Amino acid sequence: MNQRIRELAEQANLTIATSPLWEHKVQEFAQLIVKECAEIADVERPSSLGCGYITKTKGMLIKEHFGVKE
Repeated sequence: MNQRIRELAEQANLTIATSPLWEHKVQEFAQLIVKECAEIADVERPSSLGCGYITKTKGMLIKEHFGVKE
């Protein structure tokens, strides 16, 4: 689990160390939230990867921050 997601789970008083299944479910839930937020962030400015130069969108930066893969 990404360290930032773990820190946020702890701030929410979620005890994730007690069960590997619970940790997996928390991680899966967090990743779904991150992906949806990243999609919303990219609505205003879609990816410019096809414009001849590579730049990271806000959505890409959000996913990177939380360690979420495509």
